[in-house]
Amino acid sequence: MKNKWSIGLILVLLCASTYAQDFQGKATYQSKTQVNMDFGNRKIPEDRKKEMMERIKKANEKTFKLTFNQIESIYEEEEQLEQPSGREGGRGPRFGRMGVSDGDLYKNLKDQRYLVKNELLGKIFLIDDELEKLDWKLESDTKQIGNYTAFKATATKTIKRPNMRAIFRRPNRDGTTEKEDKKEEEFIIKEVEIVAWYTPEIPVNQGPFSYWGLPGLILAVSDDITTIVCSELTLNPTEKIEIKAPSKGKRVTQAEYDKISQEKMKEMRENFRSRRNRGDGRPQ
Repeated sequence: MKNKWSIGLILVLLCASTYAQDFQGKATYQSKTQVNMDFGNRKIPEDRKKEMMERIKKANEKTFKLTFNQIESIYEEEEQLEQPSGREGGRGPRFGRMGVSDGDLYKNLKDQRYLVKNELLGKIFLIDDELEKLDWKLESDTKQIGNYTAFKATATKTIKRPNMRAIFRRPNRDGTTEKEDKKEEEFIIKEVEIVAWYTPEIPVNQGPFSYWGLPGLILAVSDDITTIVCSELTLNPTEKIEIKAPSKGKRVTQAEYDKISQEKMKEMRENFRSRRNRGDGRPQ
């Protein structure tokens, strides 16, 4: 049974490669990230907690556009009008999307490199590094996504995310620091299973965010907290698609950017704690 499935998939891929010349398209993806917010020992009314969690939920429901051809793609967040968000105004906190960098992501499969233009506390960086090559395992499971038959693939990936608890943890009121100073890393690093659904009917090796390398466009992908699903597709539009790689910003590798980001996270944590300490010591 498995051999029959493998032969069938090979035939589909051979047909797809013939059809793939100058293939272009645009795909819209809906991204949702689940966040469990730890309020620590802070006394916050339940209605206020509920309001904050609702804002966080909305802030982590995003729409992205993937513009792609056989070699290049760019993954961009669609701009949305900012909504009022309660007492403090502004947008809710962002917890990243399946990775550290949060700007528009350009991928070049021929060079096997990616570029991300990212703003960090007012400074523009251009992250330039090698694409991560996952060891995908192709499986026989299928499901329908829109008008396409999608095949399942799995891989393991090391995920690195900001540890919001380490940044916003409240200091002890009595001024003691022994418990507080138990090292809590600014980033959480763990290995998770990635589940992707791709379709050989769309003959490109592209996918949303940093994902690529499957024998067909990735229509859906999920890790432990984030799910991304394609909701709309336009293939081979009449007007030729132009994909521009980002070029502005201080060029750094991902490791260099992570180091800079980690230092800024430490600064944010110290500033936050300093403000909390000053607030605790002021007369009410």
